[in-house]
Amino acid sequence: MELQILKPFGPSILKVKIPQKLVEDINNHIDQLILDKNKISDLDYGFKLAGDVTQEFLLDPNFVKEVGWLEFLGKCTYQWIKTEMKQDIKKFNIIQSWVVRQFENEYNPTHWHGGHISGAGFLKVPKSLGNWKQEKKINKKTYSGGYLNLIHGSKMFLSESSVLIKPEVGDFYFFPNYLMHAVFPFKGTSEERRSISFNAVIDESIYNVYSS
Repeated sequence: MELQILKPFGPSILKVKIPQKLVEDINNHIDQLILDKNKISDLDYGFKLAGDVTQEFLLDPNFVKEVGWLEFLGKCTYQWIKTEMKQDIKKFNIIQSWVVRQFENEYNPTHWHGGHISGAGFLKVPKSLGNWKQEKKINKKTYSGGYLNLIHGSKMFLSESSVLIKPEVGDFYFFPNYLMHAVFPFKGTSEERRSISFNAVIDESIYNVYSS
């Protein structure tokens, strides 16, 4: 598995590629789940999350384990902490994993997660996320419709405060739970932007860097 650790600012961020088979298996499960109105209602998680989007729902813990998603998250987290902190985690307990189905003009405001370790990645991405209304703006700023925005601290000399991530199917980003992030609205398409996230806890002795 190829791991890429990013440090555009303070917190470490781990970028990995979800195996194609795993992306397909999760998407197939979600596509079937959407058709079951009763089950999708039971798994609804929108009331707990920050986004103004079409649908946000939990993934069943049994499915998370059986499909290999739990194993993938655990292995990546282990390698990340091992590389960054030279420590071996003994515990990786997932709190929840959920899916966000986002469509045109919907968004996720700046927020952060619970637990110790979190992450977000992409299962489906529209062919186009739109463009600037005024052509002249293209030369001045990066169009960020549908992008994931990671935020930390404030912009200072030699220190950026945010990074924009263009969504690509299969890309997944691990980050500490406190890292603020947001997703901008996109336009010009009826296609779905489908993302997947999780919260988990690891060894308290490793997470709590202020402990004696």
